[in-house]
Amino acid sequence: MGRKTKKVGMARGLGVRYGATLRKRYVKVVSETRKTHKCPQCGSAAVKRESVGVWNCRKCGLTFAGGAYSPVTKLGVVAKRQVKSLSSSES
Repeated sequence: MGRKTKKVGMARGLGVRYGATLRKRYVKVVSETRKTHKCPQCGSAAVKRESVGVWNCRKCGLTFAGGAYSPVTKLGVVAKRQVKSLSSSES
């Protein structure tokens, strides 16, 4: 009779290598990258990653730069806020 094994999801190719913490971190990054995200222009959940930092909306065709694993990063949000406050203070 065979042993019951755990389902490991996206880390299945790694086996027992690299340690549990790194495998969990890998699963978190890969799942965040592969899921569909919300488009900043049309609002639909159709944004997919084309390559590192390049994201494309399949509905409206918008291609934009973002983070390596996520289309919106915390640093990008802060930078956008700074630019907005600078442009509004000059007016």
